[in-house]
Amino acid sequence: MDRTLELPRSVLLALWLSVPDADRAALLRAVQADDEPHTVHLGEHVGADDDGRPGPLTRFLDACRDLPRDVAAAVPASGDPAVPAQVSRVALDAGECVLVRTPTTCLAAVPAVERFGSPFEPGHLVAWQVLDVDDWRTGVLGTTGSLADAERELRQGLIDATEALVRLDVARWRPEAAEQIAGLRDAEIPGWRLPEGLDGRRVRVLASAARLRAIVALAAHDDGGAVNVWQADQRSTALREVDRVARRAMGAAATSIAP
Repeated sequence: MDRTLELPRSVLLALWLSVPDADRAALLRAVQADDEPHTVHLGEHVGADDDGRPGPLTRFLDACRDLPRDVAAAVPASGDPAVPAQVSRVALDAGECVLVRTPTTCLAAVPAVERFGSPFEPGHLVAWQVLDVDDWRTGVLGTTGSLADAERELRQGLIDATEALVRLDVARWRPEAAEQIAGLRDAEIPGWRLPEGLDGRRVRVLASAARLRAIVALAAHDDGGAVNVWQADQRSTALREVDRVARRAMGAAATSIAP
């Protein structure tokens, strides 16, 4: 099986934007990976040179090039409060967004992903919508928490996920899923997808969160040994909470705000 872990595109982009002198070619390769080249549409007032037509991802990089630069990523689900109101609907639909603040602008970028091709040769078209937003820093700091908080919650999340898998009886009902879940223990984020010199704790949190989300995705395909609707709902609720912990941890690891 594939031994690599995936991160949301917004998380990857936020990590690279937190490095002031990041190599653009390496950034584009890490964020776009096997996608078709990403496109960007700047909302009204974001870019004076925007003629209404989509441009390359570098257009967004140019829009937030000023320093110092505060950066965050959100991986929201229904009820999460850390996304600015101006992009709450589109970010919730996308399940992710990037937040950037510089001395001259405050922006959110939300990717719309269109899949094409076959299950064996999939492809992705990614179009980023960039909008002006209110200052998001207080909201993010108040809801995301610290890396230490994220590590602690992830440890508990792994315990909760394990208990949920036992209740789901995955090994009995879906042997192939049990094998895939076991294989995730050794999976890692490819080094080329992360900026050089990224703090080790951030890498650990990102890997643990990605691993936990992958486990939840595999376990959520069915209700395993559930014998009634109430039991299935309880298991589903437990997995959603584990996923919330993992999403919040990703946000914490991808946030870089100057004191």
